[in-house]
Amino acid sequence: MSDERKIMVEEVDAVDAPPKVRVDDGAEAAPRQRDYLDGFLSQKPAELSAGEPGGDIYDGVIEALKEIFDPEIPVNIYDLGLIYGVDVTTDGHVVVTMTLTTPHCPVAESMPGEVELRVGAVPGVGDAQVNLVWDPPWDPQKMSDEAKLELGML
Repeated sequence: MSDERKIMVEEVDAVDAPPKVRVDDGAEAAPRQRDYLDGFLSQKPAELSAGEPGGDIYDGVIEALKEIFDPEIPVNIYDLGLIYGVDVTTDGHVVVTMTLTTPHCPVAESMPGEVELRVGAVPGVGDAQVNLVWDPPWDPQKMSDEAKLELGML
């Protein structure tokens, strides 16, 4: 073996301890809280607006959508994955973006009207609008697990 690759071992009796951290308790420093969770745990939950997920109007719209069933498939349109979005403004205007399983669906003309009527009947909704879109196209992967189980796909 050459001297270049030789490993040198040095034995020592003791090593100096690393310096400890010092915190100055100066007058300008803010008092430290005993537990960092104190402030977090004492906070009250933020109030949700009616149009946010978890709000009254939003949840009412979702429940109304879950009562509408596709006539060819025994699953509601929400769990079927036909609803792409629900937007609620502060003044109660609701816009539902949805699609259908296929453009040639027999209820292509009546389904958006039924959705608009059911959503418009939710308490707190001032105006309901339905946007029917075809992009992205619907596919079975958009279904909830409950819908897949109902149809024997899970």
